[in-house]
Amino acid sequence: MIEFHNVWKHYRVRGTTKNILTGLSLEFPKGRNIAIIGRNGAGKSTLLNIISGNLRPERGQIIRHGRTSWPMGFAGGFHRELTGRQNARFVARIYGADTDEVEAYVEDFAELGNFLDMPTRTYSSGMKARLAFGVSLAAQFDCYLVDEITGVGDKRFREKCRVAFQERLSTAQIIMVSHSDATLREYCDSALYLNDGQATYYDDLEDGLAAYNQSVAA
Repeated sequence: MIEFHNVWKHYRVRGTTKNILTGLSLEFPKGRNIAIIGRNGAGKSTLLNIISGNLRPERGQIIRHGRTSWPMGFAGGFHRELTGRQNARFVARIYGADTDEVEAYVEDFAELGNFLDMPTRTYSSGMKARLAFGVSLAAQFDCYLVDEITGVGDKRFREKCRVAFQERLSTAQIIMVSHSDATLREYCDSALYLNDGQATYYDDLEDGLAAYNQSVAA
């Protein structure tokens, strides 16, 4: 479970203030797979980065019960001069996972071939996403943060990702950002709607999507 206590986050954009969160207090319920929804620029990806710890709020406290992944597809934690293999082993050590098991999983899952032994600065964005996705799944988190990562790769690789996610759903929670309602319906059962710095939780995904679509149409 993840708890937000009076969390504030904003950006300065062209001389004006863009509010992302204005005093959010919320418990993300355990056992629920949550879709983060809202207009472009509402702060969905920012919220995922705050949950993961990659970004700090201006005010407030965030409490994480269990191990939370970084947003899948985010490779900011990789050292660009280390190879994909070295990065995988480094992350495994950080999270106390078996380095050999993580390395083997990533080598099989990410399908990077010889690039696994090349510096990640030589990777395309898609290759970095595959590496991040493989390491995240190998490390066995209690909560997976997902930001449009299921669209990485060809049709066969996307199916591989889908199967891997379904396996994780039995033991872990997913918090997901996606522009595809079909993808959200496949993985999520509840929603958090971001709008102008406010966040509203809907225990039923369809209720959240309906509220969002109604606001867009207004």
